[in-house]
Amino acid sequence: MRPSTVLSATALLPFAMSACEREFLAAFTSLYLSAQTIGNSTLLTNYMLQNFTYTENFKPANLSAATSIINTPLNSTNSRVFLDPYLCSAFTEIIVAESSHPYVLGVRVEGNGKFVTKMETLVSDEGDWLFNATGTAYWNAMQDWSPIPLADQDTREVIKAAGDAYFDRFGNVNVTIPFGTPCARLEGGAYTDTSMTNGETCSLGLPSTVYVQDRRYVVDVEMGSVNIYVGFPGLDRASEIPAPDSHTFRVEKGKIRYVHTISTCENFGCGLNGTYVPIGGGKKTARGIAAPRLRKTRRAL
Repeated sequence: MRPSTVLSATALLPFAMSACEREFLAAFTSLYLSAQTIGNSTLLTNYMLQNFTYTENFKPANLSAATSIINTPLNSTNSRVFLDPYLCSAFTEIIVAESSHPYVLGVRVEGNGKFVTKMETLVSDEGDWLFNATGTAYWNAMQDWSPIPLADQDTREVIKAAGDAYFDRFGNVNVTIPFGTPCARLEGGAYTDTSMTNGETCSLGLPSTVYVQDRRYVVDVEMGSVNIYVGFPGLDRASEIPAPDSHTFRVEKGKIRYVHTISTCENFGCGLNGTYVPIGGGKKTARGIAAPRLRKTRRAL
């Protein structure tokens, strides 16, 4: 184990034993990013409850297994962290574009102020919904996710309601989503405002008969953001099981400014027979996606 890493982990122990303040969540997510970079899950051992829950793509997994994604060294191109002391939860978005095996990861954790009790990792790569880590990194780098000035911060209720309205609209066209102008959606590696019009493009291509009910939240008031983990019904056309999915919303003055998605599929290409439904509607050939096949398990769980 690297000496510098040991010192960092030791320095974080006071936070792990404190109440669930932002510092506790920030300390753990920082340590997690270090562990993912070097591919060493043992760095997290002292901060995990003895019988903690760990999943990858909503399936039970073994954090310490060699096949766990955290034990694969990954240098992130970009990462964002969102902290919710109220729920003692946090979400980390990680883009790995400069690699022979690109990924976009989402990591949601829950804790009790002393230990992490649950860790849910979404692992998206080739064959997942609109996956393109290079495109994700490119458009992500152009966005401003700076902390919201105190005087302009929305309440957690307003921020959460904006994300809920988005999913409520999927099953009810009469729901009004508080999209701002401008507003852009980064869905996998596809962007709704590639022409940089600074218009409201978030509403393009939304479904109207999808009911998303199982929602798990991370609301970061300082960042004006809410992350929602859901099972997305019908996303993988070849599976009856809702697809593991993450949506992160940036809310400014009550209006949605950005939407980021991470969506995984059980079947390679999401069961779309080599095509995909683009954000603007219609169908196009899925560039770089082979004929659909049952996705091999990425790693033994």
